[in-house]
Amino acid sequence: MRAASRFAAYLALCWGTLLALAWGAVPGTPWLAPALLALVAAHTTLPIVAFLVRGGGWRRYPTAAFRLWVVRPALYAQLVLPVTAGAGVLGLLAGAPFGHALATGRVAAAGAFAVGAAVLALGWLGSRRLVVREVEARVPGLPDAFDGLRIVQVSDLHVGPQTSRRFLDRVTRTVRALSPDLVTVTGDLVDDRVEDARIFGDWVRGLEAEGPRVPLGVYLIPGNHDVYAGWTGVHDALRLHTRAHVLVNDARVVHRDGASLALLGTGDPAGRTRGADGCAPDLGRAFARVPRDVPIVAFAHNPALWPALAERGAALTLSGHTHWGQLALPRLGWSLASPFLEHAMGAYQDGEALLYVHPGTGFWGIPFRLGAFPEVAAITLRSAESAGISMGAATVARAA
Repeated sequence: MRAASRFAAYLALCWGTLLALAWGAVPGTPWLAPALLALVAAHTTLPIVAFLVRGGGWRRYPTAAFRLWVVRPALYAQLVLPVTAGAGVLGLLAGAPFGHALATGRVAAAGAFAVGAAVLALGWLGSRRLVVREVEARVPGLPDAFDGLRIVQVSDLHVGPQTSRRFLDRVTRTVRALSPDLVTVTGDLVDDRVEDARIFGDWVRGLEAEGPRVPLGVYLIPGNHDVYAGWTGVHDALRLHTRAHVLVNDARVVHRDGASLALLGTGDPAGRTRGADGCAPDLGRAFARVPRDVPIVAFAHNPALWPALAERGAALTLSGHTHWGQLALPRLGWSLASPFLEHAMGAYQDGEALLYVHPGTGFWGIPFRLGAFPEVAAITLRSAESAGISMGAATVARAA
């Protein structure tokens, strides 16, 4: 209750500041600008209130139009609101000694809004800039038959009715152009509803509907958003609508020229608290399905599982989850997720254990990506005497 009261007070303060600045902005009709601003405030605030009152959900399935024209403007508004209102207050204070408090406040608020809108526009463009990244993983003990194996990784698609079908088609064409031996989607397959699983399933079927076949198949694991959506329902839909291998605390051994390689998929830590049936990580169960002395490539949505996977012998772990914060400076090795997570972005090595944290292919919340562009990663396995992992620079997906 206290948190709700504070949030209400925060909204009242921000919108109240902007309404005060707007009063009289249109000569002759001083009420016009505040009236229009009040309509914007209602359109972008009431959905947030309704969502919170209902315990963080919607009564009905949110359609594409609802997500695009109601949810997304509300999220955009919450991002620019404090910056715009805060700049307005600073402008009022700066202009007061000179007798121009209102004019200075309006200019400061308008300038802050313009800058915020420009940054969000750049982020929107970035969310459409699909890139490809080559990653080489050198694995001691990898059989020669699997030297050069190509794993194409997609992650965090967050598929829902708001997802651009044109963008999904670009992802499909990019994956095919990389000639994968196998494809993995490392969690957050859907956005937040069970109904979205069918849309995701349509995309998975499209991977092999036309063009070259993926010889070793498509592998899926759950992420936290799949748990939030209701993993049991998502899993059932995936089994019904796709031929992909769904690995949850499970492993599948693939063979080539008499050699073997284990592909292991984990559950997600969100399953521990959400009561998702069999979806919490159970590494003991997963590793029990791997024959002795077979090298292991693990798929784990949350990179927090990597130390435990490495300790049990996973040679390479492919993760997602972090999105690199959807805002990153790759050359500096920094992302918005870096202050909060030990393994936030890119490649890591601990002894002979390797990890690649994918920046994601879709987005969560709003279409915003700067420096952490939507990616399709091509991981090439190499047999080597010593372990190592290296990342190439991201390049624009030409097949798209």
